[in-house]
Amino acid sequence: MSREIHNRIAMFRADAGMSRRELAEAVGVNPQTIGFLERGDYKPSLELALSIAELFGVSVELLFSFEPFPSLSQTLQKGRE
Repeated sequence: MSREIHNRIAMFRADAGMSRRELAEAVGVNPQTIGFLERGDYKPSLELALSIAELFGVSVELLFSFEPFPSLSQTLQKGRE
């Protein structure tokens, strides 16, 4: 059984001011791999997922999930309730 994996890599990468190439170099992969990950076309190995999370200083669960992440507008709306 193969499940879709959702991620927030692009959001964390943009927040850190990193290009795909910079992130790729930091975790030792090809820049295309980062693009594939961000689009959901590729599932990361455990080692890669942990490396990316460590780089951004967050838990793996903040970056990857089997469930879609709420949009930023949904998150902000919940904060106002």
